[in-house]
Amino acid sequence: MTPQPTQQVKLITADPSAIGLFGLAIVTLIASSQKLGFTSGYSLIIPWAIFLGAFAQLFACIQDAKHNNTFGMTAFGAFAFFWLSVASSWMIKLGVFGQAMAESVDDRQLGFAFLGYLIFTLFMTIGAVETNKVLLIIFVLIDFLFLGLMLHAFEIMPAFSQKLAGVAELGIALFSFYGCGAAVLNTHFGKVFLPVGSPFRIFKQS
Repeated sequence: MTPQPTQQVKLITADPSAIGLFGLAIVTLIASSQKLGFTSGYSLIIPWAIFLGAFAQLFACIQDAKHNNTFGMTAFGAFAFFWLSVASSWMIKLGVFGQAMAESVDDRQLGFAFLGYLIFTLFMTIGAVETNKVLLIIFVLIDFLFLGLMLHAFEIMPAFSQKLAGVAELGIALFSFYGCGAAVLNTHFGKVFLPVGSPFRIFKQS
């Protein structure tokens, strides 16, 4: 029996980092405004946390999986589910799921969740060393964000820790906007329009 010829089809998909960074930029910009005292309350942060913080980054996560990008998939996926969890926590505090749940809130449980995410972002920061300098700065700022959130949840230096979290979150927003712009414009123009900085080549030589 004559073997039939086979044909391989390569599917090319766009880099999803731009939409993922845009979602991160928007939600951290809005959330930082509350931490820094420019706005108050959680109600109008929740939609942005769900649709930009969660869904936009979840979309980027799924697309990065198609690119066989384990680092990007893990980062975007982990932070997508973080914002879904945070939005749910805010809704619990606001009594959306009933007064009984709102009255039984113990913020120290969030402190342990933030501790877990701090551990996660610390080793992801090591990985970011071999991506680009803009992404590395974003991860370092995320480290400080989770440090501030954890300390505040455990009521350790609450005024300082909230300011630390707010300033770090605002920095995340600004650098994420830049990273999003670089991802879009560098690809669109086919050249380095907004430099992001080369990886340090400490752990990977090529």
